[in-house]
Amino acid sequence: MAAPMELSCWGGDWGLPSLHPESLTVMAYAKFSGAPLTVNTINNSWRAPKGDLPVLVSEDTVISQPAKILNFLRKQKYNADYDLSAKQGADTLAYIALLEEKLHPALLHTFWVEAENYCSVTKPWFASRIAFPLRLYLPGKMSREALNRILLTKGGPPLYSLTEVEAQIYRDAKECLNLLSKRLGTSQFFFGDTPTTLDAFVFGFLAPIYKVCFPRVQLQEHLKQLPNLCRFCDDILTCYFRLTVSGQSPAGQDTADANLQKLTQLVNKESNLIEKMDDNLRRSPQHPPRKLTTLKLAAGGEESSPMSRLSP
Repeated sequence: MAAPMELSCWGGDWGLPSLHPESLTVMAYAKFSGAPLTVNTINNSWRAPKGDLPVLVSEDTVISQPAKILNFLRKQKYNADYDLSAKQGADTLAYIALLEEKLHPALLHTFWVEAENYCSVTKPWFASRIAFPLRLYLPGKMSREALNRILLTKGGPPLYSLTEVEAQIYRDAKECLNLLSKRLGTSQFFFGDTPTTLDAFVFGFLAPIYKVCFPRVQLQEHLKQLPNLCRFCDDILTCYFRLTVSGQSPAGQDTADANLQKLTQLVNKESNLIEKMDDNLRRSPQHPPRKLTTLKLAAGGEESSPMSRLSP
């Protein structure tokens, strides 16, 4: 009997099982290969066994980084690339390198460096899932690490200013998306009808760009002009994560329908109770109406009820 395997990763939203590209990659590969992973979404990456997410734990073995986790799963006989030729294996490595070099910097910038996206979406989302007081520090730390990584890989000559770096990384990302779209063509997956490691990596990188609702969406707008890549993401969410295009799972829809039915029953019971009360009131002795004291408002003021806001 195989040892149980547990994957720790960030959770999801916007119809995604995880917002974290690396976590999405591993989760997708596990679905493609049939690996029986128990997925644990955690709120604080510092609580992960090695600090970096995703992290796979199997007995005394602790592994981080998607490539290492996928190699471990292959050694456990969960191999999504079993039918690939040597050339297709080489193509897989080449395209993964392309994703890391061309698309990943723009993905980091979209989430963690672009000020409007970070302040209105990324920071509130992650902060709401991290316990106090780490929520005051950890998102900013992740943002600084993303910027440092971008500058380390893209900030050398001839790109000296951050503006030049930003322009270049988005040009590279759009070029990468165009190449991926051309390579996929009309096929369901990149090597035919069966998903492989390359499909897991592409899905992990594309799905967050495609699904998360950002105010600044230049990369998302370009992706949505490539319908085969959008269809690719939707198909994986529907077939392997049982999520519809809107992000609603069939089980979730069943639960919503059940809750709606219970609510309808409750309303009907309350309506019947009100009707009985009306009948009792009609049969009871009638008394003349009492005069109500008129409420006087303070000058210049109107009666209002306090409203609570949910801060991110």
